[in-house]
Amino acid sequence: MGSFELCLRLGENKLLNRRQFLRYSAITATLARIPLASGETAAPEIAFTFDDPTTEGDANLTWREINQRMLASLSSNNLKSVLFVCGKRVDSESGRQLIAAWDGAGHLIGNHSYSHLYFNVSSDTDPDGFKKVTLAEFEADCLKNEPLIRDYRHFTRLFRYPFFKEGDTVEKRDGMRAFLQQHGYRVGRATIDASDWAIAARLQKRVKAQPHADLTGYRDFFLQHIWERAQFYHSLALRVVGRPVRHTVLLHHSALNTLFLDDLITMFRKKGWKPVDAEYAYKDEVYDRQPKILPAGESLIWALAKESGKFEKELRYPGEDDVYENPRMDVLHL
Repeated sequence: MGSFELCLRLGENKLLNRRQFLRYSAITATLARIPLASGETAAPEIAFTFDDPTTEGDANLTWREINQRMLASLSSNNLKSVLFVCGKRVDSESGRQLIAAWDGAGHLIGNHSYSHLYFNVSSDTDPDGFKKVTLAEFEADCLKNEPLIRDYRHFTRLFRYPFFKEGDTVEKRDGMRAFLQQHGYRVGRATIDASDWAIAARLQKRVKAQPHADLTGYRDFFLQHIWERAQFYHSLALRVVGRPVRHTVLLHHSALNTLFLDDLITMFRKKGWKPVDAEYAYKDEVYDRQPKILPAGESLIWALAKESGKFEKELRYPGEDDVYENPRMDVLHL
């Protein structure tokens, strides 16, 4: 059985039936080798983007070690990324040094808000415990982050919504989009969403309990998870957009990516994908589209599919979360 049968899941993470598998495997095979006028083939393109740099350290690694090793992996692969900075995590001298290292290496510096608020709450009684956030509060929090990042040479006006949540009412959704446009921002969406943060949390817990634990299982699960999600969103993009897109994948500044980023990039290359710079990826006009869905957010491809109304049986909500991955990690004792 090939990796596609094993990996691609829809709905509530159930395996495809035979008819679905044959349809999606044909689509994925088409995507992997799109004919060009020259007779050559185009490999799927993917850029790696990172959220939430922090100076707290992780899994017995200092923030400096995490930073240096992530930057080294990108450098050795000749790739430029974008670091989406959440101000509260780096509002210190150490934080400024962290961001400066990315800026000095030529990576874009984007805005991820100051407080990492959950925008899709308009009620005082949220079942998940998030506080109500008004449009005005969210706008102010975006601007509060600017003084920490705007003076870096590679600061770019890309704004990535915390939690990938873009508003649960028309007023909030359209109001924030208008606000960003007025301040010269584009939305720093990703086409491939994933839950690397959930795997990272498990890895950190294991290392804390067992400093010399074998982490091979976390590596394998991480690579399989990202590949699975890339295949799903890649297939979905062809059907929704009608062409291959320059993919961006959401990852985090963490020990997990410190340890396995090089493996991840290598995996994509071996599977026929072409890693590209984030700046190049964001020049794809697909990133200018503004899906009119409520609640707004999730992966850009997920949102466009939802807007079309044609893929309801394939779209789970939220698009990605630890509730999908935790049971699988439990089985593997991760």
